[in-house]
Amino acid sequence: MRLNKRIAVAAATMLLAVGAAITPGAPASAAVNVKYNVWVWNVAGAKLHGGSTTNGLIDAAASSIKNRAADFVAFNEICEGQYYALIARLRELNYPTDDSNFARFTPSSNTEGCAPGAGNTQPFGNAVFSRFPLGGAQRWTLPSDTGPEALSLTCVAPTAQPKMHFCTTHISTNNDTAPNGKKYNENQLDFVLSKMEAYNSAGDTAIIGGDFNAQPNYGRLNNWYSPTLNIANNNGNTGAYRELDDNDSGNCLGYGEWTATGTPGATPPCGGLGKIDLIFARKNRLVGAYSSDSLSISTACSGVAGTSAYPAGSCSDHRIVTGTATVSIG
Repeated sequence: MRLNKRIAVAAATMLLAVGAAITPGAPASAAVNVKYNVWVWNVAGAKLHGGSTTNGLIDAAASSIKNRAADFVAFNEICEGQYYALIARLRELNYPTDDSNFARFTPSSNTEGCAPGAGNTQPFGNAVFSRFPLGGAQRWTLPSDTGPEALSLTCVAPTAQPKMHFCTTHISTNNDTAPNGKKYNENQLDFVLSKMEAYNSAGDTAIIGGDFNAQPNYGRLNNWYSPTLNIANNNGNTGAYRELDDNDSGNCLGYGEWTATGTPGATPPCGGLGKIDLIFARKNRLVGAYSSDSLSISTACSGVAGTSAYPAGSCSDHRIVTGTATVSIG
C-alpha cells in the first residue's frame, strides 16, 4: 500500500517501513568486508524551518543523499512531516529501488515548534534512511538530562546483513552534574557507548553518526576514541573507536573539519568553528582507509532569517557530514 493511503496509521504509530534496493556483500552467514557511504545532518527542522516541507529543505537533503550515493542516512532535529516528505522525494529520485522498507523515525518531543499553527503537536526527533531493505529498528531513550525532550538512540540493520547496524543519536548539551556525580551529557554518551559495545560483544558491527554535542578533543569522548589516536589535538584516549574524520591532515589532524556554526563551547585546537557532528566506527571493525567530509551549508532554503553565524536562506546551522569506511562483518 502506498504512503498516501496509510499516512494516518503511520503517523499514529510513529514508524514507517519504506524501501531499499541494493544488498551489500555476501549472505549474512559469511564474514565479509563491506564499504559504506554514510551521510549525517542535523537539519534544525523546527528551529530554522518551523516544520516546513516546502521551503527547499527537502530538495536540498534528498539531492545530497542521492548525489553522495549514501548507503545509510541519519537526521537529527527533524520534524515528522519533513520525514514523510523526504520519503516521498527519495522515492521520486529512485533512491530506493524497493520503496516499502527504507526509513525509520523516532520521536523525541512534541513541543519543538514543528507545527506552530496546530498547537505544536507534530513530533520532532531523529530519522534513519537506507538504500537497503531494513529490519525492525532498535530504539532506546537516553538517560534524562532533566529537559522536556526524550533524547534517543536508534539503530537499524539491513535485512540481508543483520549483523551490520547503523545508528544515530543526539546528545544533550546539559553539562551540569547529575545525581550520580557525572555530567548529564556524559551519562548519555556512556549509555550510547554501552549499546555500541554490546553489538561488538555479540560479534556484530556498528557505525554511529549524529550530533554528539561534544568536540573530538573533549575529555568526555576519551572513552570513545582509541588510544591509537594520540596526538596534540586529541589525546588521553582509552576507548576502541575512530571517528571517520580524525585522520585528515588537511583539517586539524585528530580533530577534523568544523560542522556547526556559532561559538563553540571551547576553542577548537586549530581555532575556528567547532566539530560536534561525528561518525564513529570501532577500530577492530575498520578495514583499510576511511574518510569523512564536512559539506558547505546550502543557502537554498527560503524563509530562514540569517544571523551573524549563518547567512539568510541557510538550510541548517549544521553542515552535512559524510563518511566512507570499509568494515568487517560477521
